[in-house]
Amino acid sequence: MVRSSARRVSQVAISNFSFTFLGTGTSAGVPVIACDCDVCTSDDPRDKRLRCSACIRFTDSEGIDRVILIDTSPDLRQQVLREKLERCDAILFTHQHVDHTFGLDEVRRFNMVMKQAIDIYAEQETLGHLHRIFNHVFESNKNVNDSFVANLIPNEIRPDEPLNLFGLWITPIRLFHGRLPILGFIIHPKLGESSTPSPPTGKRSGIGYLTDVSTIPPESMMQIGPLKTLVLDMLRFRHHPTHLNLDQALQIASNVSAEKTFFIHMTHDISHAKLEQELPEGIHLAYDGLTL
Repeated sequence: MVRSSARRVSQVAISNFSFTFLGTGTSAGVPVIACDCDVCTSDDPRDKRLRCSACIRFTDSEGIDRVILIDTSPDLRQQVLREKLERCDAILFTHQHVDHTFGLDEVRRFNMVMKQAIDIYAEQETLGHLHRIFNHVFESNKNVNDSFVANLIPNEIRPDEPLNLFGLWITPIRLFHGRLPILGFIIHPKLGESSTPSPPTGKRSGIGYLTDVSTIPPESMMQIGPLKTLVLDMLRFRHHPTHLNLDQALQIASNVSAEKTFFIHMTHDISHAKLEQELPEGIHLAYDGLTL
């Protein structure tokens, strides 16, 4: 069953908020298979990029430690083990592409540890994709054997309709990945006492997570607001039809003017050490395992 709205729980402020980059690479990851370029053979651990996914951790008003994933990359098992994650309370999906969804099967272990289902949140098209690909999960009654599969509760979300998950405000916004409509998320960790996700006027607040984007509609730019942290797609130097290149990402970062901006979804064209020192003040390359 698909539920049309997220669970509304506490409106009391959360604590111990952190945001971790589980993976910062493009769909091929870095190193790329069968490549001996300088970045793929680099000794810098920041040049080792698993497929994009992120993790939000915080303590809710009842003192329960919560974990929310953004996307489930094919490298999710490796990422979870590295970060020593022991639970998963919810999963947000930006879109349905393989490099953002094919690790979903791994969350079945969290079901066993927590002894409860996991709510997943996505647009209708993405939920339909997940149902088709993971039919053994969503229609487990049809499996020949009684298999060990994930226990998931689908929730449909829409742009501009905020969610309050365990006291954390998250607002989906419309982005375009080439011609494909996808979601970005604006996360406000300090607004748990408010009845709306709107930050105080003029104050930088929250994190914007905008991956796999090539175009941000004007109405979405207006919603982004004065962010404390912007996480933004930046594939490579050259133009790409479905991702931002460096020049485009720098322009958007300048327009948003967040306190700090971190680029993600990078190919092996990007040497962390080399480009990091050339970026404007306040703009950085993210790397796997970086926690804000």
